[in-house]
Amino acid sequence: ELVSLILDEECRKRLTSACSKDLQDFPETRGPVILEVGCGSGAIGLSLLKKLPHSQLIAIDKLEAAVNLTKENAERLHLQERIHIFHHDISSCPWECLLPWGLVDTIISNPPYIFHEDMTCLAAEILCFEDLGALDGGNDGMSVIKEILNVASYILKDCGSVYLEVDPRHPEMVTNWLSSHPDLFLFVSATHKDFCGKPRFLHIQKRREENHQRA
Repeated sequence: ELVSLILDEECRKRLTSACSKDLQDFPETRGPVILEVGCGSGAIGLSLLKKLPHSQLIAIDKLEAAVNLTKENAERLHLQERIHIFHHDISSCPWECLLPWGLVDTIISNPPYIFHEDMTCLAAEILCFEDLGALDGGNDGMSVIKEILNVASYILKDCGSVYLEVDPRHPEMVTNWLSSHPDLFLFVSATHKDFCGKPRFLHIQKRREENHQRA
């Protein structure tokens, strides 16, 4: 669902950009530069690389095993020439290392977003077999989401997009949090429902920073 949403939005962006200048800077021979935070097996990012033939992907994960698996899958799909893969914890490493191709057009993530108090309510098979660190989003489920949005403020191009899978309670919470952090120049552009009708996907965009200076 997240991949389909991103592909639909990227297609729409090319046809009707909210920032017309971007179309001049986004020729058909160059696709978007995408950053995936928490790549896991690479399923989301590599699917986008296959569907967007001129795109480039920066994939990061704090687990070395995930990084190695993404590298293996990229090679199997013959996509290794268009991907940079890093063993990187977004909460502790400098954002400058995420710029091998300059500022990025799009950030994608299925981050840990489960509220900590809800972790004990997960199904037994999840608790037994899933990496709980990839699920637990802290007290408000937003600890990693906030890190992503803070980094996005620096490495995302003007009018660039962030796509997140979130808890159904998060759209309102993220909107309020961004309203209280205007220095990030980010706003919730759209909320999309999953196949069950729950609000589970956020499209966040970056405003132009013209006439603005950071403190």
